[in-house]
Amino acid sequence: MKIQQKNCGYITIIGKANVGKSTLLNKIVGKKISIVSRKKNTTQNNITGIKTQNNHQSIYIDTPGIIFDKKSNHIQHLKNNFHEKINISTLIMLIIDQIYWTNYDEIILNEIKKYKIPIIIVINKIDKIINKIVLLPFINFLKKKFDFVDIIPISAKKTKNIILLNNIIKSYLPQKPHIYPEFHITTNSQFFTISEIIREQLILFSGDELPSIIKVEIESCKKKEKKNLYIRAIIWVENIRQKGILIGHNGERIKKVSIISRNNIEKEFCIKTHLVLWIKYKKLKNKIT
Repeated sequence: MKIQQKNCGYITIIGKANVGKSTLLNKIVGKKISIVSRKKNTTQNNITGIKTQNNHQSIYIDTPGIIFDKKSNHIQHLKNNFHEKINISTLIMLIIDQIYWTNYDEIILNEIKKYKIPIIIVINKIDKIINKIVLLPFINFLKKKFDFVDIIPISAKKTKNIILLNNIIKSYLPQKPHIYPEFHITTNSQFFTISEIIREQLILFSGDELPSIIKVEIESCKKKEKKNLYIRAIIWVENIRQKGILIGHNGERIKKVSIISRNNIEKEFCIKTHLVLWIKYKKLKNKIT
């Protein structure tokens, strides 16, 4: 009996903040595994998404938006941990925003070229480009920058050219056994998924009043009688002012966050959920149920 050939590889998704990396990952795997926001640096950790198509398994790593030192314009290496992921990658996807090639994009490209790993340029948000004629000259401009594997214009939000991108990536996967089971789509733990669901609502309801770097710690998560999930989570803020912003007038803001987060957790895990949120600033705390 002939053994079917398996192909598998890691693809690192990299780029500046807010270019649509998380939206693209969610569209590729067909499920929301990485939270999305218009705020910069919403993604705080590497998120792994897995897409298995028959004999091909693509393992995507959504990296946080690259942080630059404002004075020197250099990448802050201590705050960007994409290097170790690139080292194990088969392919790098450099995502850029429409036809805007910035100095930061140039710095990122110069950095990832050092690894001598094939690079695909993904021009995202083309749905926002009114005059599509400008795309071809921009692609020619990019071709002079580096010998890219390909340059693909897409709209992650509108799912345009996602299939084309997927097929190109498949063609570069090396012959290797699959690392994850067929229906595995992420390595996110239950605790991590719950904390991200809560954090997404905190970002949404805080608007521009708070930074996207909000820490949510799942203190406990217990299933009782296989019918109910009881969660206690801590929201860490930097100061008393931030605490007041999250609580809102008469506690209305944090109550909305709690209700919507609980509903989303129930949808994600298909179980009745009881959620208790605590906002903590040093020794201060405020319980919201």
